[in-house]
Amino acid sequence: MNSMDTKQLWDNCLLEIEGNISKANFSTWFKNTSILKEEEGTVYISVTNEFMKDWLSNKFHKLILKTLRTYMENIRCVEYQIAKYEQNHKVQSTISLNNKTSPVKELPLQDLYINKEDNLNPRYVFDSFIVGSFNELAYAASQAIIQKPGVSYNPFFIYGGTGLGKTHLIQAIGNAVKQKYPEKRVHYITVEKFTTDFINSFPGNTIQHNKTNAWKEKFRKYDVLIMDDIQFIANKERTQEELFHLFNVLHENNKQIIFSSDKHPNFIPGLEDRLKSRFAAGMIVDIVEPEYESKLAIIKTKLKETGQTLSTDILDYMATAIQGSIRELEGSLNIIICQSQLKNRELNIAEVKNLLKNIIKPKKNVSIPEVVRIVTEFYNLEETSIYEKTRRKEIVKARQMAMYILREDFNVSYPLIGQKLGGKDHTTVIHSCLKVKEDMKKDVNLCQELEHIRTMFK
Repeated sequence: MNSMDTKQLWDNCLLEIEGNISKANFSTWFKNTSILKEEEGTVYISVTNEFMKDWLSNKFHKLILKTLRTYMENIRCVEYQIAKYEQNHKVQSTISLNNKTSPVKELPLQDLYINKEDNLNPRYVFDSFIVGSFNELAYAASQAIIQKPGVSYNPFFIYGGTGLGKTHLIQAIGNAVKQKYPEKRVHYITVEKFTTDFINSFPGNTIQHNKTNAWKEKFRKYDVLIMDDIQFIANKERTQEELFHLFNVLHENNKQIIFSSDKHPNFIPGLEDRLKSRFAAGMIVDIVEPEYESKLAIIKTKLKETGQTLSTDILDYMATAIQGSIRELEGSLNIIICQSQLKNRELNIAEVKNLLKNIIKPKKNVSIPEVVRIVTEFYNLEETSIYEKTRRKEIVKARQMAMYILREDFNVSYPLIGQKLGGKDHTTVIHSCLKVKEDMKKDVNLCQELEHIRTMFK
């Protein structure tokens, strides 16, 4: 492998790694890395210091090795070597590459090789899955599925934003079913891979019936089919047709089907109605961003894994200030731990705030007209209709939803909401907010509408 090959290989790997970890982690640990050499199945990666070497080998070794092996199957292990800069700025390794040493780490075979039959990652198990109010319904449903796959909640459709643990959960179901029922055949696949395999089953314009039939039979033999990122099937008519027929075959034979998506199926553009109806026949559940208590539990669990400690005020600050996904939370924690180890002491709250100032996103403030615009856009109404004195059902509903969002999400006062939305009395606003809250307890569709509107603010 020449220098151009190693550069291309590492560039490809970095693109994939960047999509699997937080931006903070990627910038901190991978920015100044490169491949020095590949020799007899060992890849030597250049790092800038001892601390980076230890962190990559302890925290990201499995991810790096797995990613490298997607491009070169003969790679068996990785070594991290500290490079120093001479006066002419040419990088030279501090360790001779000709002196073969033992690999820093070598994965156990069961972790190194993802079974090509089921594609499940053995690290995704429920022992490492943190349950909180933000995902407890999805977790409870998954446990019922494990007890009676193909019977309880079939199909099972889970949706939510990136970095919230959807892939971990659905693969954990697969691994748990494998353990509980060794005879059952489980298969995990992304929609992108499903589509690619389908296209490859009939190259050109001529369908090769034997190859296409073999592809179909391959999926029909599974007892549990897990399909990730279903939103990417949008507008792929032929792939949707094949999935529809596959779904019917599996469902009629009581085979468990599990899907994940970044949004509710009703809001996936270009998704056929017949697939939406199939998804709705089972259970659709969302995972939302973790609230304070769950974020605190996640931080404490991750700290326990690393053997580090943080003061109560820092824990409280992180759980309060860091918004977004679990990945962002873990990335911020890794940066704090890194700095703490570099300084060889615990950081104080001022240092943590300064460290995370470019990562923590300020809470978004929106104007009342912006909320009205987004709500009316969702319900396909004119913005001016919200301010009109009318009892038209669809306008009253949109107005009440706008009032609820302004109060619950942005803490706007009742009098100000009433004043800006048609000169309503504050008691009318209170009544509207209470009505939305009560209606959501018995109307699942209203809950889904609210969550979709909220995503439009991001």
